[in-house]
Amino acid sequence: MSTTFTPATSADVPALLDMMHALYVYDHSPFHKEEHERALRLLIADENSGRVWLIQSDGKIVGYLVLCFGFSLEFRGRDAFVDELFIVESFRGRGIGTEALRFVEQAARALGIKALHLEVAHTNTRAQEVYRKFGYLDHDRYLMTKWVE
Repeated sequence: MSTTFTPATSADVPALLDMMHALYVYDHSPFHKEEHERALRLLIADENSGRVWLIQSDGKIVGYLVLCFGFSLEFRGRDAFVDELFIVESFRGRGIGTEALRFVEQAARALGIKALHLEVAHTNTRAQEVYRKFGYLDHDRYLMTKWVE
């Protein structure tokens, strides 16, 4: 099995939205197709904000990966958030997620990123285990969010 990571383009938006919807359903998160499409198109068009990659296995799209850039004094410079990592259910458990984590770490180094962050649901213990094996650490903190629209 050969896994590749291809930069997403605006032509990939429909396929990405389908997978985003599946991820949001899985995570019990609200999905607003028009708003998410607008945000996705902005991200794909602006390399200063982050990167979006399609994950392919033997030429078939099996997931996607989103990296969003930030800056942190605590983490001594440019940091990034693995905002979304999704593998189609029928392809999970085959090591593709592991390959994606290796890939994003290499990409981050090449982009001058000092620290990678990610978010995982408290109930998703399978993903937590994988992330911890990759060196991601739990912090004694909560991720808190306030919408400012």
